[in-house]
Amino acid sequence: MSAEQSSAKPPRLTFSTNVLYGVGSVAFGVHQATLTSVLLLFFNQVVGLPAAWVGAVMMVTLIFDAISDPLIGEWSDHAGSRWGRRHPFMYASALPAAIAFYFLFAPPLGWAKTSLLIYMGVMLVTVRVLLSLYEIPSSALGPELTYDYDERTSLMSSRFFFGTLGGAAISFLSLQVFLRKDATHPLGLLNPAGYRAVGIAAGIAIFLSIIISCVGTHRFIATVVHEPRVRTTWHDKLRELSVTVTNRSFLALTISGIVGAISMGLRQGLDFYISAYFFELTPAQMSYLAVATLFAAFAGVGIAPAISKRFGKKPAMIGVFFASTFASITPILMRLIGVLPPNGTRAVFVIVLAFVFISATLGLTGFIIVSSMMADVVEDAAVTTGQRSEGLLFAANGLIAKCVTGVGTFLSGLILAWIGFPEHAQQGHVDPAILHHLGVVFVPTVTLFSAIAIVVLLFYDIDRSTHLENVARLEGANASDSQAVTRGNAIDAEPTASARAL
Repeated sequence: MSAEQSSAKPPRLTFSTNVLYGVGSVAFGVHQATLTSVLLLFFNQVVGLPAAWVGAVMMVTLIFDAISDPLIGEWSDHAGSRWGRRHPFMYASALPAAIAFYFLFAPPLGWAKTSLLIYMGVMLVTVRVLLSLYEIPSSALGPELTYDYDERTSLMSSRFFFGTLGGAAISFLSLQVFLRKDATHPLGLLNPAGYRAVGIAAGIAIFLSIIISCVGTHRFIATVVHEPRVRTTWHDKLRELSVTVTNRSFLALTISGIVGAISMGLRQGLDFYISAYFFELTPAQMSYLAVATLFAAFAGVGIAPAISKRFGKKPAMIGVFFASTFASITPILMRLIGVLPPNGTRAVFVIVLAFVFISATLGLTGFIIVSSMMADVVEDAAVTTGQRSEGLLFAANGLIAKCVTGVGTFLSGLILAWIGFPEHAQQGHVDPAILHHLGVVFVPTVTLFSAIAIVVLLFYDIDRSTHLENVARLEGANASDSQAVTRGNAIDAEPTASARAL
């Protein structure tokens, strides 16, 4: 590792540091909740675009993310300014991202369908790139704030808690306030004006959360900043990139994350369809499901550090992901085999609510641990490359999250098109055969993707002892470099002193 890089350990984390760092994830939670659960429904059922078209655009736009996200990560890793490597990007993203998010939900409804599809694609790419300008440097800041194996899980717990808080809050407001039924729209989910209000509220939340986190963590710049890395040849650059992205543990997390994100995207993309049509819940009841995920965040934040410390990160994460997948499909299985109470009863709502809470708690716990595991990959890769590549590594992690709103939503659109789900559908008037077919396709598809993701995680090979060894080796390399620089400076100074003596 270069002697120009900071070799000082960051200070131990405090509660306020955890909170200020985590608050910025409200932006990510708002973005994720609206793009997964709301965007497909809005452009399909309200704007009138075929579900397969909307899903396809959401997947195709991932191509731009696959190019832009690593570039942003590398740019941040190499940036040099008096505000460090991360904060200039974070500050710059706040206002443009908020404005772009509003316009995504305010399309010109009088346009032709093809024009509306292009509009959606352009705005979606804009929103994603602008949010990446915050999310990737902010994620990369996490491993710089602490090198401690267990503190990282605590830090990521805060990040995921506030992300879940943002998603739950925007979902609750949307269903309870903005998308309530009126005389013109007996099903408030089909009210176009409500989505503009969602866009305004989401934009404000995104802007405020980013700015609060930027200002709140600004004082840590001097502590965590590393000097921009210097690589002399393209051969060195390509070698570092190659070694970093082919790290075994990184590949295991990335491949598993992508497959798992597809499963989650499929669940979230069909969430409103399952809730509103399959279980026939009211918008008010659906808003309570969002509240359940908020309480799940409290539970997950408490569970993740405890079980990762007790069992180790990999075993804990595999266990909770398996249980979360099972909980997410159980109510649908119960309906398919005929043991779930009839729609419209209080019992069906209570059962769905309970399993949503269990699935969300376990899923959030798993994602907290996964993020902590990705932070540990930073030192594991740096042992080989001699460079810390937080931005590049977390760019890949961010791309995984976007697979939720890309590939997963694309599959959601294909499923809706395949089963012939009608546009502008009214609750209680969808053919029961179509709804049954939805459940029959949904359960095995989600289960298959989740199982593959869990199996791939077995190839991750960093545990507590490996991480401690990696940190010790890097600290030893830093100390050697510092001593070499000191000796070199002393030798350079000797002729000057002799000349002065003469």
